[in-house]
Amino acid sequence: MTPPMPRDAEATRSRLLLAARDEFAAVGIAGARVDRIAAVASSNKAQIYHYFGSKELLFDAVFDDMVAATLDEVQIDADDLPEYAGRLHDSYLRRPWVQRLATWYRLERGEDSVIEAVARSNAGKVAAIEGAQRDGRLPTRFTATELLGLVIHTAAFWSGSTPEYGALMRDVDVERRRTVVVEAVAALVRD
Repeated sequence: MTPPMPRDAEATRSRLLLAARDEFAAVGIAGARVDRIAAVASSNKAQIYHYFGSKELLFDAVFDDMVAATLDEVQIDADDLPEYAGRLHDSYLRRPWVQRLATWYRLERGEDSVIEAVARSNAGKVAAIEGAQRDGRLPTRFTATELLGLVIHTAAFWSGSTPEYGALMRDVDVERRRTVVVEAVAALVRD
C-alpha cells in the first residue's frame, strides 16, 4: 500500500487563493460560493475556513495579495509619469482580474473600507509628485493628488471601459492602447 502524500499547506493555500481570485472576480463577494472555490482548488470548505476564517476574510487575502503584487510590480517614477501609466496599463492587461476585483471591492466594501498598504503607497506617490512639482520637474496646474488620480485612471482607461465603449474600440490593438495611455499622461504633464 502506498503511503499517503504529505500535505503541502502552502500549496493548498495558494490553490485556494487562485480559485477564490477567479470566483470573486467573476461574481463578487456576495455571489461567491465557497463550495465552488473549494472544488476548483481541489480542496474543501473546511480548508477555506481553516486558512482564512470566512469568505470575507478570504476575499481580503485575495485582495491584499493582488495589491501587494501591483505595488511590487509597478513602482512610481515621478520623473516619468507617462511610462509609469504605461506600466500600470500593462499590468492590468496581464492581470485582467485586477480591475474586476477593485470594482467589487468598491461596490461591496464601500468608501469606509481602507487598505493601509494602498493608503501608504498613495501617500508616497503623492509625496513623490509633490517633490517633482516643487523642483519644477512637473507642472502644478493639478495638485499632486489630482495628478496621481488622473494618471491612475488613465492607465485603467481600457480595462475599466464599459462593454458598449469597448465595442467601439474593438479594432484598437494592444500597442495603440498603450500608446494612448502614455501620450495622454504625457499631455497632462507638459508645461
